[in-house]
Amino acid sequence: MNVLEIPFVQKVGLARTQDGHLVLPVDKSNENHIQTVHASAQFTLAETLSGEALQKMFPHLDGNVVPILRESEIKFKKPATGVIYGLTHIDDTMREKFEEQLAKKGRASISVEVEI
Repeated sequence: MNVLEIPFVQKVGLARTQDGHLVLPVDKSNENHIQTVHASAQFTLAETLSGEALQKMFPHLDGNVVPILRESEIKFKKPATGVIYGLTHIDDTMREKFEEQLAKKGRASISVEVEI
């Protein structure tokens, strides 16, 4: 699945750079009441990045498993005012545990760290 085809992702305006990174471009429609990037737009980028990271890490599961956000923790450090991009990280130990749990139970959970 191309994450940029998700209707809400399109509504927020996420895009892909020429080098393949997802970004949240500057757009007046994503501003909040103090003219910085709305928290929900930033969260959309983070959630979309996490889903795409799972697709890349587990391509053999595409079409067989549906990733669903179960829990999140957000900490904002300062207001965002420009183009936003993000980085993801999935711990190797968690990856192995995820694969084992999925094989054993048919479902599993994994944490994806996202920094935007």
